[in-house]
Amino acid sequence: MSKVVIVFSGGQDSTTCLVQALAEYDEVHAITFDYGQRHSDEIERAKLLAKKFTIASHKIMDVSLLNELAISALTRDSIPVSHTLMDNGLPNTFVPGRNILFLTLAGIYAYQLGAKTVITGVCETDFSGYPDCRDDFVKAMDSALKLGMGYPLTIKTPLMWLNKAETWALADKYQELETVRYETLTCYNGIVGDGCGDCPACALRSNGLNEYLNNKSAVMDSLENKSRAELD
Repeated sequence: MSKVVIVFSGGQDSTTCLVQALAEYDEVHAITFDYGQRHSDEIERAKLLAKKFTIASHKIMDVSLLNELAISALTRDSIPVSHTLMDNGLPNTFVPGRNILFLTLAGIYAYQLGAKTVITGVCETDFSGYPDCRDDFVKAMDSALKLGMGYPLTIKTPLMWLNKAETWALADKYQELETVRYETLTCYNGIVGDGCGDCPACALRSNGLNEYLNNKSAVMDSLENKSRAELD
């Protein structure tokens, strides 16, 4: 029986990964992290979606220590979300160490469950500039977890080379476009669905959706071509 653990925030990307995983694995488990994030409503959103899709299990893990250590617009309400980059070239919504911690804990959880795969919705093609969303980082974590646990775990990133329009197409491919559009929370200001329309996360999501809705056939063809190339 194939088992998988999804790093699940209740946002567009992780929900799309969840939908795809339900079609590909016998048992789908999700893990959601509470790190005192600004948009903490995503945790409740994740709970609702996990129930909607009746997955095997959904674990909520308190990692609030991250909030104490990582200063970011997502961990401090006093820091406004900005569209401009910081002096180090990163958005002020970058939470240092977040995906290092999340993937490590998800890997340990997978080990406990006997799952050989962890899926995360990070993306390098159309992303927010976070270094821990890049393919080389994920490959390094994959290697570290294998070595550190002596366990044949694989981290998969189905969205890594998809742009946001293609991610919408993937949700539509599994007949869950409406769910992902109206029931997920991506907005940094905690507004479900189309969000506040102003923060960087909303801009990325909205631009991708508009591109998909205006060019459905072409975007879907692009998605299928990338899927075939990955299989080859």
